Amino acid sequence: MPRPLRAVAAALLCAPALAAQEPAAWGAGRDPQFATFSIAAVDPRTGETGVAVTTRVPCVGNGVPWVRAGVGAVATQANTRTDYGTTLHDALAGGEEPQDTLRRALAGDSGAAGRQVGVTALAGRAAQHTGTGTTAWAGHRAGRHFVTQGNLLVGPGVLEAVAASFEGSEGRPRHLADRLIDASAAADAAGGDAPKGRAQSAAVVVADPRPGRARGADGVTANINVCEHPEPVAELRRVYDAVSQTLGFRQLEQQSGNDVWQLKVMLHALGHFRGGTPALARDSTATLYTPEAVAAVDAFRAAERLATPALGSPPGLVDDATVERLWAALDRAGKADQVRRALLDVTAVRR
Repeated sequence: MPRPLRAVAAALLCAPALAAQEPAAWGAGRDPQFATFSIAAVDPRTGETGVAVTTRVPCVGNGVPWVRAGVGAVATQANTRTDYGTTLHDALAGGEEPQDTLRRALAGDSGAAGRQVGVTALAGRAAQHTGTGTTAWAGHRAGRHFVTQGNLLVGPGVLEAVAASFEGSEGRPRHLADRLIDASAAADAAGGDAPKGRAQSAAVVVADPRPGRARGADGVTANINVCEHPEPVAELRRVYDAVSQTLGFRQLEQQSGNDVWQLKVMLHALGHFRGGTPALARDSTATLYTPEAVAAVDAFRAAERLATPALGSPPGLVDDATVERLWAALDRAGKADQVRRALLDVTAVRR
């Protein structure tokens, strides 16, 4: 198997069922330790529930994130008790309030002082706990449709960055997993975990109760576990974009794929591709990088004063700079959200 495909296959080993490899350092019969920050969130508009998490130790996706379609999301960390992922969701599914559920679970837990837990229900309630035995800076905060928590962090600014990113994407035409990865990246940029180790990991797990979104009965769609990587959040984004074939995950010259259709929709909205037609039909050539599409790209690049074939670039070059300019042009035209909404189905991650 080629190296990129091996990386994607390894990253997609899933967290909720603890299917990915378990580090030897955990030891048998002990609770795994995750000094980490996470966000557990819901999108009541779509019914999605999800968790994103990153840390400075391996395989965080094995123990921290837990989701249940149509019910809620749980993050259990610090002195991690993995069975909280099941017991808390069972109680939520039975109609219990998150605050009551978490309080009851902690009351019967002799290790509660070392736990950190965030739980949010699709119905709109949430609860959090940060034990007094967690180390360095530890805390939590809640917002509309999300909870974020962290321990052994550089400071409270990490959680503020999570909240600002997630709140800023509220109501935008974006998938929950996409928003969660961005929130993790914002926290990482704010300093993240205090310890800086070689082994680092990140994960995002989302469940979607809508019919046809997932092949499995559990409704899990996005399920990416980057078990060890020098830049785990960036790798999380790379894998997510590659799996969803989001425009920008590869450099386009003369190829075919769903990202080509995204490109055509964007160029049509800007008047460079079949600008005389009110709507763009998804015909038999929709995903083919046709000469017509190449010419449209070259026209856009010329309008944006990017290099064109006359100045030495390949015909129809769509690199990172082109994608950034496309979205910037759509923003200026007031069409970015309209185009994102039109492309939601094309870029949906399924499982």
